[in-house]
Amino acid sequence: MRRLLQNNNGQLYVSQLVTRYVSNSGAGSALHNPQKDQRKHQQPKTTTKSDVSKGDKHCSKYCMGLVEKYDYENYLSTLLLPKELRPAAFALRAFNVEISRSVGAQISEPQIAKMRLKFWYDSIDKCFEPEGSKSYVKDQPVLRELKRTIGARRINKIYLRRLVTARERSSNQAFETLRELEDYADQTCSSLLHLLVELSDVKDLQVDHAASHLGKAQGIAMLLRAIPHAGRQQSVCVPLEVLVKHGVSQERILRSDRTDKGVEECVFEVASVANSHLKLARQMLPQVPRQVRKIFLPAVATEGYLERLRRSQFL
Repeated sequence: MRRLLQNNNGQLYVSQLVTRYVSNSGAGSALHNPQKDQRKHQQPKTTTKSDVSKGDKHCSKYCMGLVEKYDYENYLSTLLLPKELRPAAFALRAFNVEISRSVGAQISEPQIAKMRLKFWYDSIDKCFEPEGSKSYVKDQPVLRELKRTIGARRINKIYLRRLVTARERSSNQAFETLRELEDYADQTCSSLLHLLVELSDVKDLQVDHAASHLGKAQGIAMLLRAIPHAGRQQSVCVPLEVLVKHGVSQERILRSDRTDKGVEECVFEVASVANSHLKLARQMLPQVPRQVRKIFLPAVATEGYLERLRRSQFL
């Protein structure tokens, strides 16, 4: 897995979208004409429609840049969505990126991570408040874009909350069973796919099943890819029941010795679960309406990683 990680580093591209507005006009006129300056300050400042559109455009670009920097594969798949769904999809994925980044300090500062998650959880209700209510949402670009998405389309609040509550799990808490691992992947990845399906206004049981299976496959694959990044204080994604079955410790998983057959069997068993969900999602694809099939494009990257993992003997 470490060799796979090294080979893929060159495919990641980071773009920073930073716009600075510097305006020096009127600086000298206020000194030469104080009455004009006084009248200017007496008039209340109003926000025009053009100002609002510029702000929304900046928030949309910010969300795109955030997803491109931290979730490049899903950034590429989102670019291929229909134009009318693209801004809302980037808003949802940017919200998911912000939540994922919030738990980055769980090892050194777990209380700060909890406070960040509490902020994002409370912000969901703020985004569902009426348009005229005052809150901090308009000052945060991701929340502002998310609120605009919620105002234009019907979004299930439950899926947004699941994205946050799933991350409350401590990073040093090991998964006990494969079912527990699947549930975590379902809450983190499948919930986001369900939200993307809701953007297209499609209500179909087969679509929901396909999104659930693909989310589980994608989530498990992402956890396997994170093993080389895991620190000594973090637990790996291989459940305890699999480790006990093959007599392997988490330390051996982290070392990833190419001659360790026990580690190979453990990773193979977890990867097989992801592959099974991916196959089920592909089998349901013919019954999925064409207008939502592009939402399932992350299956391409998931299948590619599992295939590369197989060729490297699951190490």
